Amino acid sequence: MILRSSRVVVPEGVRPASIQIENGVIARVGDHGEANGGEVVDVGDLIVSPGIVDTHVHVNEPGRTEWEGFDTATRAAAAGGVTTIVDMPLNSVPATTTVEALQAKRAAARGRCHVDVAFWGGVVPGNGGDLEAMIDAGVRGFKCFLVPSGVAEFEPVGEADLRQALPSLARRGVPLLVHAEAPQFVSAPTASDYTTFLESRPPIAEAAAVRAMAALSRKFDARVHIVHVASAEAVEEIARAKADGVSITAETCPHYLTFTAAEIPGGATEFKCAPPIREARHCDALFDGLDRGVLDLVATDHSPAPESMKCRGDFMRAWGGIASLELSLPAVWTARLKPSRYDDSANRCDISDVARRLQPSVSDLARWLSAAPAALARLQHRKGRIAADYDADLVVWDPDAEFTVDAGRLQQRHKVTPYAGRTLRGVVRATYLRGERVWDGGTLAAPAKGRLL
Repeated sequence: MILRSSRVVVPEGVRPASIQIENGVIARVGDHGEANGGEVVDVGDLIVSPGIVDTHVHVNEPGRTEWEGFDTATRAAAAGGVTTIVDMPLNSVPATTTVEALQAKRAAARGRCHVDVAFWGGVVPGNGGDLEAMIDAGVRGFKCFLVPSGVAEFEPVGEADLRQALPSLARRGVPLLVHAEAPQFVSAPTASDYTTFLESRPPIAEAAAVRAMAALSRKFDARVHIVHVASAEAVEEIARAKADGVSITAETCPHYLTFTAAEIPGGATEFKCAPPIREARHCDALFDGLDRGVLDLVATDHSPAPESMKCRGDFMRAWGGIASLELSLPAVWTARLKPSRYDDSANRCDISDVARRLQPSVSDLARWLSAAPAALARLQHRKGRIAADYDADLVVWDPDAEFTVDAGRLQQRHKVTPYAGRTLRGVVRATYLRGERVWDGGTLAAPAKGRLL
């Protein structure tokens, strides 16, 4: 078949093109009018971007499937133009810290996925001897916490644990993803309000942790990736490490680009996450970090939980996690077009120069949401680009259409989200997985077509 548009996002930019697909793979990206005698799907001037690769998703199955499972998580992914997710090693039970646990997770996922799924392993105290066997079994890399994760089965690591793990990871060329908050700067909140919670996890906690991980990366020549960067101070520490030649990459999340602390209503625990959503200056610094290449990508950190665990009104007890897997593209697109990142009252994108900014911004999104995450997960040879020999994973979307988030219509298992009622720009019209339409106009079109990578 051929998928044709006047705006196709290829590595070189945005241009009219025909994407020729054979056996689920892109055979050729030709001129707009090319045809090969097969089916032609012409989407007019809708944008065709590479399918999104979300490298930070907590599916939680098996063990906590009542929080989220492979069926609902990957439905949400398909609805949002996400064609590949990489599942985090927590909060499932067992946590993915051994080969046996990985096999249990793969068994739970098999036949239930609507997009492709890969897996991270976990580094926890005492499992250094299991890491290379997990790489052989297929994990794309490893995740660790420097502070308590929130679940007992995934304990934080100290420097001694990292010194044991990093030589194996460096030797095998796989990344270590780090929840980077230094424990000496994190305290338990003493009150239930958001301001107290925010003060309990200050920017210095992120900056100090990045410095420590940069030093270990340099010592062991290991790839380190900092997840969910939320502060200007962390951005600058990462910039210094990159300038010094450290093998370090980093991500931020849609919620840090969208919300600011000033707009969080009292008791609105749907906004709770760690690190916390900070003041407006940090939001601007994160976009600046993306534009400068200091931050490499955007991933959701999709981490839902039952509504009862969000403990409305109490930031001390509430589960920290934001569910946004379905909304990453419109959330980032809307934030990218926002006229002033310091205007906390702006709930809509209403600017006059969308056409002028469209082409470079769409290319930015393809890099942040697709190409760079694919490279992090060592899938860059087959995912994240519209180019010959890549999987025909594509999202067709309207950059000008707006919608108001109706939480009840989201595909995730639990509907609690800080985006509820928010107006976003950018509507996904169709999602293609290896050339097959799996999401079409708001409906799952081809269930359980995902593969385990």
